[in-house]
Amino acid sequence: MDNKRLSAFLRSAELGSLSAAADVLGYTPSAVSQLVASLEDEFGIQLLVRTTRGVYPTPEAKGLMPIVEDYLSREKLILDYVSGLKNLSEGSLTIAAYPSVATNWLLDIVGDFAADYPEITINIREGIRSEIFRLLDSGEAELGFLAYADPMPYEWIPLAEERLLAVLPDNHPKAANKSFPIKDILEENFILSSAGQEPEILNMLAKHNIHPDIKFTTYDTPVNMAMVQRGLGVSICTELSVRNWRGPVVRLPLDPPEKVTFGIACKSFDNLTGIAHRFLNYSVRGLTREEK
Repeated sequence: MDNKRLSAFLRSAELGSLSAAADVLGYTPSAVSQLVASLEDEFGIQLLVRTTRGVYPTPEAKGLMPIVEDYLSREKLILDYVSGLKNLSEGSLTIAAYPSVATNWLLDIVGDFAADYPEITINIREGIRSEIFRLLDSGEAELGFLAYADPMPYEWIPLAEERLLAVLPDNHPKAANKSFPIKDILEENFILSSAGQEPEILNMLAKHNIHPDIKFTTYDTPVNMAMVQRGLGVSICTELSVRNWRGPVVRLPLDPPEKVTFGIACKSFDNLTGIAHRFLNYSVRGLTREEK
């Protein structure tokens, strides 16, 4: 099947003009007309109705158009992917990630990747869940590293689980306990990070029918930890996010234990560029494990 014929048909049908299609494709109107006619002969059906005011697709052609569009886009995808694999010596990749993931996990991955592909620029965009979704939706980022929570509107690869911990001031009455009962959150001033836009914590509490008294919300973990340290309340965070906090707070496992799953989100793994595919492989190889 000749893709030139398919392109000539599709652009003519979309634009309603053989001349307009010729301008887009870089052909003469006569060449476009011949290509479409050859395709009609090949298929044995009429695809375009020719009039003095232009062309328009037949009913049969209207049903064919999205199939041809998908076929041609996949050809382009194949060519782009192969080109990306052959040209990994240059280019760039933008990824979006929770700050905790960027700080604790991605540095090793980026370091390994940069050592093998020193000419490729890696752009890390840190943000909360809504910002990661925005970057993926807009195409500004190809990969998103975050925790799983419903709804997850993207394709998803789970990588590792992280415990949820209660974080208390060091002078809290329960600071010497071995664990923190989840139900006791109802007795506390609760500090919620990420302005409540990372739903994994609230989803977990709702599962236990617990709706805390949210006294404060913060955007990032350092402010959250500083408020806990000041004695303004208690919080629940992933072990990953509080790993590097050195202030005088107490971290206790929850009772019953709870975990969240971190992984990689993408609009379509099949449609990634060659560079993104290669970085994805490095990430899966470096991060997939039962515990970190």
